[in-house]
Amino acid sequence: MFAEKPLEIDHPLYEFGSVEYHIQSQASNPQVAYLSISMSPLCHGVLPNELSYYTIEMVKGLCPNVVEIAEPAKEGYQLALKLNLNQIPRNKDYDKVIMEISTIHSVILSSQLKEILWNVNSDDALQGMYKPIKLLYHPKDLFVLIRQPQRIIAVFPIRFKEKSDVIIATNFFQVPPCNWSAIPPPELRGEAFEDLSTNGGFFIFEHQRFYSKKDEEAFGKFC
Repeated sequence: MFAEKPLEIDHPLYEFGSVEYHIQSQASNPQVAYLSISMSPLCHGVLPNELSYYTIEMVKGLCPNVVEIAEPAKEGYQLALKLNLNQIPRNKDYDKVIMEISTIHSVILSSQLKEILWNVNSDDALQGMYKPIKLLYHPKDLFVLIRQPQRIIAVFPIRFKEKSDVIIATNFFQVPPCNWSAIPPPELRGEAFEDLSTNGGFFIFEHQRFYSKKDEEAFGKFC
């Protein structure tokens, strides 16, 4: 991060095949770097391609002295961050700051998940119906949430390459409070066949309370 000789950096980086980063730094201004981020929405058709105000505010909370939102974002990217490198401490807190900045992807995903659970199914809930919510966290991997009164059901279709992994998983996952099923749970009836095709069955758990009071107050401000 602190090179003895200023370097010109203009380099793309890829994470899990679904997130693209682009980092830029000029030798003429080595104390500043720009990090651009592009990622698909966690749930197509529910979230827009642009990041919401709430998500932007969550990102701003990451190391406020070091990280700033740069506007406008680079073409093809949803978010650009200005990193004030001279604000990164050169003591024992250095690693802590770098680790916090590196959580940007998980912060965005977490924020999007909260937005989805807060906003979707409201009309259906009034009629006693709850549609499955498909969340794509990797180009070929998804999991499904079903929001119901007083609980949230999460279903993870499992696809293993090795038969031994399938055997271990089908035994390990049958431990309370988790459930494992060889067939899709009733809540996923009617979903597309390709989404339900697995060789490891379905890992299911229930969460009785997803939001904290603090989360609800935050959404009341930003939504």
